[in-house]
Amino acid sequence: MEDLQVPVQTVGSLSQDRQATFYRKTYTHVALAVLLFIVVETIYFQIPALLEFALSLTQGWTWLLLLGGFMFITNYAEKMALQSTDTNKQYLALALYVIAEAFIFVPLIFMAMYYAEDGAFEILNQAAVLTLSLFTGLSAIVLLTKKDFSFLKSILTVGFFIALGLIIAGVAFGFNLGLWFSVGMVILAAGAILYQTSNLVHKYREDQYVAAGLGLFASLMLLFWYILSILSRD
Repeated sequence: MEDLQVPVQTVGSLSQDRQATFYRKTYTHVALAVLLFIVVETIYFQIPALLEFALSLTQGWTWLLLLGGFMFITNYAEKMALQSTDTNKQYLALALYVIAEAFIFVPLIFMAMYYAEDGAFEILNQAAVLTLSLFTGLSAIVLLTKKDFSFLKSILTVGFFIALGLIIAGVAFGFNLGLWFSVGMVILAAGAILYQTSNLVHKYREDQYVAAGLGLFASLMLLFWYILSILSRD
């Protein structure tokens, strides 16, 4: 007698009350991840040796090695959070990702604060407001319409590979990718937010709110990175 597979019950098939609870838990974890990011980033900036080391990695091929290491940690953390049924491991994955994300942001935030004309934190506040506004609007579109944006996965994959190729070419041949690259990455990040938010409804189980929070946080910070890059330009 063959074993019957029990179909996975996604959040979208739950009652409205249980859906609301899942969304609340997910976005609470996104908010906690942002708070942890701010705390860790502040600590990093209080350690001169670490700050100097992070800035030294922005030159040439070392920057690509840093990006490669970050991508590895991202992939590892997302898989750990998504595949593990142990809540402690899911939280470990989220913490690992936030710590790595905070480190890679050190050079960008340093340069933004260094070149800011209207105060050290003014440009960071502007980038944060724009990022949160766009993130909220895109999330609302998906959660209100329940539209499935899973078709974006292949588009995003191709887009990120093209972006990575351009970054490697920029380092290899010594040219600046410019404003339009950052604009394109903002569009790509917006698509990632639509895709990740859609996953809340159509992919995740009720107990995967930590993994869902990690995915949303990753897309949020990608958007913040390139909005801050645009605002930091001379």
